[in-house]
Amino acid sequence: EGDGASPVGVWPVRNVFYRPDRVEPPVTSLPLVPLKPYDGWCDAANHPLYNRPVSLPFAASHEKLWRDDHVYDVIVELGYNDDPVEAGRGSAIFLHIARPNYEPTEGCIALEKSDLLAALELMLPGTEIEISF
Repeated sequence: EGDGASPVGVWPVRNVFYRPDRVEPPVTSLPLVPLKPYDGWCDAANHPLYNRPVSLPFAASHEKLWRDDHVYDVIVELGYNDDPVEAGRGSAIFLHIARPNYEPTEGCIALEKSDLLAALELMLPGTEIEISF
């Protein structure tokens, strides 16, 4: 019967990006990628690098991963629309640090920093994240 929760999706974890100037490398078995100020993510559906990491400056629409706030100090890349990438299906679902008071994300999943770091310690390559409500 289950608990009545409706699944939103199940996504494999890919890489963990982190700000080396702000946090120590997270303890995890997942691949770690230190962010650099020129790191971005393409969200232009008609671009060949759609839903892929890119280097800034980048002419097409993109998201900057090196942010002034702290929500992207640790980012877990989830395997959404990446194998293969389909134009217009959506890009980048990240698991990242929550804003104060858990303000809404822009389509991502957010956890308190300590909870995110604790979860990363348990994750292995092949781990999947299931979101339901």
